[in-house]
Amino acid sequence: MIPIAFKPHHGAGIVDAVDAEASAAGDQFAPEVISGLSARDKRLPPKYFYDSTGSSLFEEICRTDEYYVTRSETILLRNVAAEVAAGIPDGAALVEFGSGDSAKTRLLLDAAPQLSTYVPIDISAAALYEASRRLARDFPHLRVAPVVADFTRQVRLAADGHPRIGFFPGSTIGNFDGDGAVRFLRSVRQMLGIDAALLVGVDLVKDVSTLVAAYDDSGGVTARFNKNVLTRINRELGGDFDLDAFDHLALWNAALSRVEMHLVSRKDQVVNAAGKTFAFRKGERLHTENSHKFTVSMFARLAAEAGWSANKIWISDAPRVALFRLEPS
Repeated sequence: MIPIAFKPHHGAGIVDAVDAEASAAGDQFAPEVISGLSARDKRLPPKYFYDSTGSSLFEEICRTDEYYVTRSETILLRNVAAEVAAGIPDGAALVEFGSGDSAKTRLLLDAAPQLSTYVPIDISAAALYEASRRLARDFPHLRVAPVVADFTRQVRLAADGHPRIGFFPGSTIGNFDGDGAVRFLRSVRQMLGIDAALLVGVDLVKDVSTLVAAYDDSGGVTARFNKNVLTRINRELGGDFDLDAFDHLALWNAALSRVEMHLVSRKDQVVNAAGKTFAFRKGERLHTENSHKFTVSMFARLAAEAGWSANKIWISDAPRVALFRLEPS
């Protein structure tokens, strides 16, 4: 991971960001693809959705009628931003994990002018650079210090003496399985320090039709987003996936309280990628993402297992999502 002290209108930062993306993601991409496609139950880590095309497609998903998560969370943040900001100390640094276009972050930055620094962490250098450029322009008092990194791994933050507030919106915590979520939250606790707090967006359990539609929109944007990971493998790892030979599938797994996304092979086929050959049977699934949904008590227990306690919880109107303020327990 490479921290970049961003300065507006300075061209050098984008070169560093692109190089950092290759360092942050490229070293692990091939081995993780080989491992995932070689498994009995084929899988790919969802972090590899987010090349520049994938990031743009996700922004498009967030604008679909069916994808309520962004809309509900944005309304909630707008309504509670002043209350959230009241708990942020003077001179604090806001550290966001998986920042993307930083759109929702602006609500906190507007409400908390006492923030001295914003540290967005994202695996996509291009998206990170563009968002950082806009924020540096729009918040001239704020030091914007992006870090290109895989936030699911330990990220070493500069020791600058500022109190830290972590920000993890979008219900991205739901992409981890239970053990993975606990490991991530423990890692964040270590990164932020003992006096830090963490703001986490959490999607709450609701009716199945609403949940599944959010991951299978009528316009097919999520299907294109899902298949884009195959396009990326073709481009970066010399793959020969035929995108038309796979169907997008979203389903609700009640036993594990999660929406799952898969790519389903439409026929028996052999695919090459990363110098290896992989066989797919007709109907075989390639598991690309989980999005776990929680009750308030479920997430509070998970956070407690990772050493956090829920200091404050805000809940939106339906379709309901929650924002947890966690503090070290």
